[in-house]
Amino acid sequence: MSLIITRFAPSPTGYLHLGHAFSALFCAEKGERFLLRIEDIDQGRCRPDYIEAIYEDLAWLGLSWETPVRVQSEHMKDYAQALNKLDDMGLLYPCFCTRKEIQAEIERAGHAPHGPDGVLYPGTCKNLSVQHRSNLIAQGKSFALRLDMDKAITHAGPLTWFDHDKGEQQATPEVFGDVVLARKDTPTSYHISVCVDDHIQGINLITRGQDLFHATHIHRLLQDLLKLDVPEYHHHGLMVGEDGKRFAKRDKSLTLRSLRESGACVEDVLERLR
Repeated sequence: MSLIITRFAPSPTGYLHLGHAFSALFCAEKGERFLLRIEDIDQGRCRPDYIEAIYEDLAWLGLSWETPVRVQSEHMKDYAQALNKLDDMGLLYPCFCTRKEIQAEIERAGHAPHGPDGVLYPGTCKNLSVQHRSNLIAQGKSFALRLDMDKAITHAGPLTWFDHDKGEQQATPEVFGDVVLARKDTPTSYHISVCVDDHIQGINLITRGQDLFHATHIHRLLQDLLKLDVPEYHHHGLMVGEDGKRFAKRDKSLTLRSLRESGACVEDVLERLR
Protein backbone atom coordinates (compact mmCIF):
# COMPACT_ATOMS: atom_id res chain seq x y z
CA MET A 1 0.00 0.00 0.00
CA SER A 2 1.15 3.54 -0.74
CA LEU A 3 0.79 6.36 1.79
CA ILE A 4 -1.91 5.25 4.24
CA ILE A 5 -4.91 7.60 4.26
CA THR A 6 -7.53 7.15 6.97
CA ARG A 7 -10.61 9.07 8.02
CA PHE A 8 -12.74 9.61 11.09
CA ALA A 9 -16.36 10.23 10.10
CA PRO A 10 -18.74 11.05 12.97
CA SER A 11 -22.37 12.09 12.63
CA PRO A 12 -23.21 15.39 14.40
CA THR A 13 -26.28 14.05 16.21
CA GLY A 14 -24.82 14.47 19.70
CA TYR A 15 -21.59 15.04 21.59
CA LEU A 16 -18.64 12.68 21.11
CA HIS A 17 -18.23 10.01 23.80
CA LEU A 18 -15.43 7.69 24.88
CA GLY A 19 -16.17 5.26 22.06
CA HIS A 20 -15.69 8.05 19.53
CA ALA A 21 -12.43 9.04 21.19
CA PHE A 22 -11.14 5.48 20.93
CA SER A 23 -12.14 5.26 17.26
CA ALA A 24 -10.64 8.64 16.35
CA LEU A 25 -7.33 7.90 18.08
CA PHE A 26 -7.20 4.42 16.53
CA CYS A 27 -7.80 5.94 13.10
CA ALA A 28 -5.18 8.66 13.53
CA GLU A 29 -2.61 6.12 14.72
CA LYS A 30 -3.09 3.91 11.67
CA GLY A 31 -2.94 6.66 9.08
CA GLU A 32 -0.05 8.65 7.68
CA ARG A 33 -2.69 11.13 6.48
CA PHE A 34 -5.67 11.62 8.78
CA LEU A 35 -8.87 13.11 7.37
CA LEU A 36 -12.06 14.20 9.10
CA ARG A 37 -15.49 13.89 7.52
CA ILE A 38 -18.85 15.07 8.87
CA GLU A 39 -21.60 12.59 8.00
CA ASP A 40 -24.68 14.79 8.30
CA ILE A 41 -27.07 13.36 5.71
CA ASP A 42 -29.74 12.95 8.40
CA GLN A 43 -30.69 16.61 8.52
CA GLY A 44 -33.52 15.92 10.93
CA ARG A 45 -31.12 14.91 13.70
CA CYS A 46 -27.87 16.70 12.85
CA ARG A 47 -27.09 20.12 14.36
CA PRO A 48 -24.41 22.72 13.54
CA ASP A 49 -23.43 23.10 17.20
CA TYR A 50 -22.57 19.42 17.34
CA ILE A 51 -20.23 19.90 14.38
CA GLU A 52 -18.37 22.64 16.24
CA ALA A 53 -18.27 20.39 19.31
CA ILE A 54 -16.65 17.64 17.25
CA TYR A 55 -13.85 20.00 16.24
CA GLU A 56 -13.37 21.12 19.83
CA ASP A 57 -13.32 17.61 21.27
CA LEU A 58 -10.89 16.23 18.70
CA ALA A 59 -8.55 19.18 19.15
CA TRP A 60 -8.72 18.65 22.93
CA LEU A 61 -7.61 15.05 22.37
CA GLY A 62 -4.56 16.44 20.57
CA LEU A 63 -5.65 15.40 17.07
CA SER A 64 -5.15 17.45 13.93
CA TRP A 65 -6.58 16.76 10.49
CA GLU A 66 -6.33 17.93 6.94
CA THR A 67 -8.60 20.65 5.63
CA PRO A 68 -11.03 21.27 4.14
CA VAL A 69 -13.29 18.90 6.06
CA ARG A 70 -15.74 17.09 3.80
CA VAL A 71 -19.31 17.72 4.97
CA GLN A 72 -21.76 15.32 3.35
CA SER A 73 -24.73 17.68 3.14
CA GLU A 74 -22.66 19.87 0.80
CA HIS A 75 -22.16 17.05 -1.70
CA MET A 76 -25.60 15.58 -2.38
CA LYS A 77 -25.00 15.86 -6.14
CA ASP A 78 -22.20 13.27 -5.85
CA TYR A 79 -24.57 10.77 -4.26
CA ALA A 80 -27.33 11.53 -6.76
CA GLN A 81 -24.92 10.76 -9.61
CA ALA A 82 -24.09 7.40 -8.03
CA LEU A 83 -27.77 6.56 -7.64
CA ASN A 84 -28.47 7.61 -11.23
CA LYS A 85 -25.73 5.28 -12.43
CA LEU A 86 -27.23 2.34 -10.57
CA ASP A 87 -30.67 3.28 -11.92
CA ASP A 88 -29.35 3.41 -15.49
CA MET A 89 -28.01 -0.11 -14.93
CA GLY A 90 -31.50 -1.28 -13.98
CA LEU A 91 -30.45 -2.10 -10.41
CA LEU A 92 -32.85 0.14 -8.46
CA TYR A 93 -36.59 -0.01 -7.93
CA PRO A 94 -39.01 2.18 -5.98
CA CYS A 95 -40.50 0.67 -2.84
CA PHE A 96 -43.77 2.24 -1.70
CA CYS A 97 -44.19 0.11 1.43
CA THR A 98 -44.36 1.72 4.84
CA ARG A 99 -42.63 0.01 7.75
CA LYS A 100 -46.06 -0.98 9.06
CA GLU A 101 -47.01 -2.55 5.74
CA ILE A 102 -43.74 -4.45 5.57
CA GLN A 103 -44.29 -5.83 9.07
CA ALA A 104 -47.85 -6.86 8.19
CA GLU A 105 -46.63 -8.67 5.07
CA ILE A 106 -44.02 -10.53 7.10
CA GLU A 107 -46.64 -11.56 9.67
CA ARG A 108 -48.96 -12.80 6.90
CA ALA A 109 -46.15 -14.90 5.45
CA GLY A 110 -45.56 -16.47 8.86
CA HIS A 111 -41.83 -16.66 8.26
CA ALA A 112 -39.19 -14.33 6.87
CA PRO A 113 -35.44 -14.78 6.46
CA HIS A 114 -33.20 -12.69 8.70
CA GLY A 115 -29.98 -10.85 7.94
CA PRO A 116 -27.46 -8.92 10.06
CA ASP A 117 -29.88 -5.98 10.30
CA GLY A 118 -32.95 -8.08 11.10
CA VAL A 119 -35.83 -9.35 8.98
CA LEU A 120 -35.26 -9.02 5.23
CA TYR A 121 -37.59 -7.02 3.03
CA PRO A 122 -40.15 -9.46 1.52
CA GLY A 123 -39.95 -7.93 -1.97
CA THR A 124 -43.52 -6.64 -2.11
CA CYS A 125 -42.76 -3.88 -4.63
CA LYS A 126 -40.03 -5.66 -6.54
CA ASN A 127 -42.20 -6.99 -9.35
CA LEU A 128 -44.59 -4.08 -9.82
CA SER A 129 -45.02 -3.16 -13.46
CA VAL A 130 -43.42 -0.01 -14.82
CA GLN A 131 -46.89 1.45 -15.38
CA HIS A 132 -47.99 0.70 -11.82
CA ARG A 133 -44.86 2.33 -10.44
CA SER A 134 -45.33 5.37 -12.64
CA ASN A 135 -48.95 5.74 -11.51
CA LEU A 136 -48.02 5.58 -7.84
CA ILE A 137 -45.27 8.16 -8.29
CA ALA A 138 -47.65 10.44 -10.24
CA GLN A 139 -50.10 10.18 -7.33
CA GLY A 140 -47.39 11.52 -5.02
CA LYS A 141 -46.93 8.22 -3.20
CA SER A 142 -43.77 8.34 -1.07
CA PHE A 143 -41.13 5.77 -1.90
CA ALA A 144 -37.63 4.57 -1.11
CA LEU A 145 -35.11 3.32 -3.65
CA ARG A 146 -34.00 -0.27 -3.09
CA LEU A 147 -31.13 -2.17 -4.66
CA ASP A 148 -32.23 -5.25 -6.59
CA MET A 149 -29.73 -7.50 -4.85
CA ASP A 150 -30.14 -10.49 -7.17
CA LYS A 151 -29.44 -8.40 -10.27
CA ALA A 152 -26.58 -6.56 -8.57
CA ILE A 153 -24.81 -9.75 -7.52
CA THR A 154 -25.25 -11.26 -10.99
CA HIS A 155 -23.73 -8.11 -12.48
CA ALA A 156 -20.77 -8.02 -10.09
CA GLY A 157 -19.92 -11.69 -9.65
CA PRO A 158 -17.78 -12.99 -6.74
CA LEU A 159 -16.08 -10.28 -4.68
CA THR A 160 -13.62 -10.17 -1.79
CA TRP A 161 -12.27 -7.55 0.61
CA PHE A 162 -9.37 -7.48 3.08
CA ASP A 163 -9.64 -6.81 6.79
CA HIS A 164 -6.38 -6.27 8.71
CA ASP A 165 -7.69 -8.25 11.66
CA LYS A 166 -9.58 -11.10 9.96
CA GLY A 167 -7.80 -11.33 6.61
CA GLU A 168 -9.36 -11.97 3.19
CA GLN A 169 -13.17 -11.93 3.27
CA GLN A 170 -15.65 -13.27 0.75
CA ALA A 171 -18.31 -10.62 0.17
CA THR A 172 -21.83 -11.90 0.88
CA PRO A 173 -24.09 -8.85 0.41
CA GLU A 174 -27.04 -11.12 -0.41
CA VAL A 175 -27.61 -11.69 3.32
CA PHE A 176 -28.98 -8.14 3.52
CA GLY A 177 -31.62 -8.52 0.83
CA ASP A 178 -32.78 -5.50 -1.16
CA VAL A 179 -31.28 -2.71 0.92
CA VAL A 180 -32.59 0.87 0.85
CA LEU A 181 -30.17 3.28 -0.84
CA ALA A 182 -32.26 6.46 -0.65
CA ARG A 183 -35.48 7.83 0.84
CA LYS A 184 -37.63 10.83 0.05
CA ASP A 185 -36.63 12.64 3.24
CA THR A 186 -32.99 11.52 2.99
CA PRO A 187 -31.97 11.38 -0.70
CA THR A 188 -28.98 9.15 -0.01
CA SER A 189 -28.02 6.46 2.48
CA TYR A 190 -25.03 5.68 4.64
CA HIS A 191 -24.08 2.91 2.21
CA ILE A 192 -24.00 5.14 -0.87
CA SER A 193 -22.51 8.24 0.71
CA VAL A 194 -19.69 6.49 2.55
CA CYS A 195 -18.56 4.58 -0.55
CA VAL A 196 -18.61 7.68 -2.75
CA ASP A 197 -16.85 9.80 -0.13
CA ASP A 198 -14.09 7.28 0.53
CA HIS A 199 -13.37 7.11 -3.20
CA ILE A 200 -13.36 10.89 -3.68
CA GLN A 201 -11.15 11.43 -0.62
CA GLY A 202 -8.71 8.69 -1.64
CA ILE A 203 -9.17 6.71 1.59
CA ASN A 204 -7.24 3.46 1.30
CA LEU A 205 -7.60 2.19 4.88
CA ILE A 206 -10.99 2.41 6.55
CA THR A 207 -10.89 2.00 10.32
CA ARG A 208 -14.19 1.64 12.15
CA GLY A 209 -15.94 -0.41 14.83
CA GLN A 210 -16.87 -4.07 14.64
CA ASP A 211 -20.53 -3.02 14.59
CA LEU A 212 -20.00 -1.98 10.94
CA PHE A 213 -18.13 -5.11 9.88
CA HIS A 214 -21.12 -6.65 8.08
CA ALA A 215 -21.93 -3.41 6.25
CA THR A 216 -18.63 -3.82 4.41
CA HIS A 217 -20.20 -6.63 2.37
CA ILE A 218 -22.68 -4.14 0.91
CA HIS A 219 -19.98 -1.52 0.41
CA ARG A 220 -17.77 -3.93 -1.51
CA LEU A 221 -20.65 -4.61 -3.90
CA LEU A 222 -21.37 -0.91 -4.41
CA GLN A 223 -17.67 -0.22 -5.02
CA ASP A 224 -17.71 -2.75 -7.83
CA LEU A 225 -20.97 -1.56 -9.38
CA LEU A 226 -19.91 2.10 -9.28
CA LYS A 227 -16.29 1.41 -10.30
CA LEU A 228 -14.89 2.94 -7.10
CA ASP A 229 -11.52 2.33 -5.50
CA VAL A 230 -11.39 -0.63 -3.08
CA PRO A 231 -9.76 0.24 0.27
CA GLU A 232 -8.56 -2.11 2.95
CA TYR A 233 -10.31 -2.27 6.31
CA HIS A 234 -9.49 -2.55 9.98
CA HIS A 235 -12.50 -3.08 12.22
CA HIS A 236 -11.61 -2.45 15.83
CA GLY A 237 -13.31 -3.60 19.02
CA LEU A 238 -15.93 -1.44 20.73
CA MET A 239 -15.56 0.39 24.01
CA VAL A 240 -18.00 -0.86 26.63
CA GLY A 241 -19.02 0.35 30.07
CA GLU A 242 -19.13 -1.53 33.33
CA ASP A 243 -22.52 -2.97 32.32
CA GLY A 244 -20.97 -4.53 29.21
CA LYS A 245 -22.92 -2.29 26.84
CA ARG A 246 -21.08 -0.25 24.25
CA PHE A 247 -20.88 3.49 24.76
CA ALA A 248 -23.52 5.51 22.94
CA LYS A 249 -24.55 9.16 22.66
CA ARG A 250 -27.28 8.52 25.21
CA ASP A 251 -24.52 8.05 27.84
CA LYS A 252 -24.27 11.78 28.44
CA SER A 253 -22.09 11.39 31.52
CA LEU A 254 -19.39 9.85 29.32
CA THR A 255 -19.25 12.49 26.60
CA LEU A 256 -15.89 14.13 26.16
CA ARG A 257 -17.48 17.50 26.85
CA SER A 258 -18.97 16.40 30.18
CA LEU A 259 -15.72 14.71 31.22
CA ARG A 260 -13.78 17.87 30.40
CA GLU A 261 -16.26 20.07 32.27
CA SER A 262 -16.00 17.80 35.31
CA GLY A 263 -12.27 18.46 35.46
CA ALA A 264 -10.91 15.45 33.59
CA CYS A 265 -7.75 15.96 31.54
CA VAL A 266 -6.73 14.24 28.33
CA GLU A 267 -4.49 11.83 30.27
CA ASP A 268 -7.53 10.71 32.29
CA VAL A 269 -9.41 9.92 29.10
CA LEU A 270 -6.48 8.07 27.55
CA GLU A 271 -6.17 5.99 30.71
CA ARG A 272 -9.80 4.96 30.46
CA LEU A 273 -9.29 3.93 26.85
CA ARG A 274 -6.38 1.59 27.55
